[in-house]
Amino acid sequence: MAIEQQGAQARTNAPNGATNNAFTLGAPVSKYASLGDLASVLAPDVRKDMVKTFGNQGISGLLELMGATKAVGTNDEVTYYEETRLHPIQAVTLAAEVATGKTQVFPANSVAHDSNYSSEDIVKVRVNDLVIHPVDKVVCIVTEVTPSTGAFTIANFADSALSAIPAGAKELPIVGNMYAQGSDQPGRFIESGVVKRTNPFAIVKESYQVSGSNATNIGYIDIGGGDYRWYIKGEMDARQRFLDARELTMLLGRKMVNASGPSGISGTEGYFYAVGARGITTAAVDELDTVGELDTLIALLDKQGAGPEYAAMLNSSLFATFNNMPAAAGSVGNSVTSGVAANFGAFNNSADTAINLGFQSFARGGYTFHLKKMGLLNNPNLLNNAAGQGIVQGCLIPLANVVDPTTGNSAPALEMNYKAAGGYNREMEHWVTGGGVLGFTNDTSDIAKFHYRSECCLITRAANQHVLIK
Repeated sequence: MAIEQQGAQARTNAPNGATNNAFTLGAPVSKYASLGDLASVLAPDVRKDMVKTFGNQGISGLLELMGATKAVGTNDEVTYYEETRLHPIQAVTLAAEVATGKTQVFPANSVAHDSNYSSEDIVKVRVNDLVIHPVDKVVCIVTEVTPSTGAFTIANFADSALSAIPAGAKELPIVGNMYAQGSDQPGRFIESGVVKRTNPFAIVKESYQVSGSNATNIGYIDIGGGDYRWYIKGEMDARQRFLDARELTMLLGRKMVNASGPSGISGTEGYFYAVGARGITTAAVDELDTVGELDTLIALLDKQGAGPEYAAMLNSSLFATFNNMPAAAGSVGNSVTSGVAANFGAFNNSADTAINLGFQSFARGGYTFHLKKMGLLNNPNLLNNAAGQGIVQGCLIPLANVVDPTTGNSAPALEMNYKAAGGYNREMEHWVTGGGVLGFTNDTSDIAKFHYRSECCLITRAANQHVLIK
């Protein structure tokens, strides 16, 4: 009878939602625990530390790490100038074969056309210039030039016929000149060239909000620093997403040339597209996964007059490949602690600084490569997604400054620009609005709204010295 009364009491005091049939007379305590029906009357054992399942998911900071920060910009776009090669080369596009002979005529309109320039500007060769024959690889002399049409004639120094030149695109390097005694100075001069480049600013935004009620809720999880207000976690995540979105826009952005695109958005040229258009891509060296291909790349860097130090921002696979190269190549060891024959000028000549920033370095062919994993290249929701894997596996960023040909000022190879004027800076705008929530009383809502905004663009100087590994 006592047992029946005990059972009846248990049934009477069953938690809401529990069925009386779930309580069996004489059942062991473990039976009750396994049902979960007593959970609502037990103190929860909640572990306060939040597990970062995917590690540190932020990918921002690359551009700042590369020293690419400069708060300037007082127009809707940034204009900058880059010098051209000191020594011009004559490019031609032949519609038909140029016949063999001691002299050869490159006909009118054979000079590679550029709609931005007149024919007279495009024709680089002058009478008495020395050029290299594109087939025979011998030096010839220019005997006649008609700048207005693009026609010019070359002659062999030897008393023999030059080989026919097939149709298609050709280049004739200009390697010097020769003049007769008593002759006049050149009738045309070579203007040192500069290329004008522009890049519009992009406006990047993010937002987050929390109601007054949720702002006063206390959770079980310590989000950091002993703070258990969960909305703060949401706000911090929104801020990180904003920073990542800004950096991704600077890396992957494109200029808008689609007339059907959205009104008011001019786009901006991101780093990957700038280097893809004007820099070195790894098509010539496959995937840059062997020492031989690394040496081929080094030869390409030499052609571009590159500086001695590069930051190699890589995905995990290429990072491992590069780490294995020093031993295979017989180059300076992978450990930066020795610093033998390696350059650390980008890190104030300190190998320890490079290590502290997470770089691993090695030297080969007169270059020092500072290796680091790039978070966005490994993130399966970003560029390690099936849709993004073909864009880029890594990039090599020169760490030496370049000289602006119009001012003579030294400037970084990468330069982040923000709109700023009169003390107002749009690098990182963050403000809160709300109707009393968290003390912000600038509207009548019961919601605190967190706002983030930046107006920025990236300048990629000397893109010809940058490398994309695809």
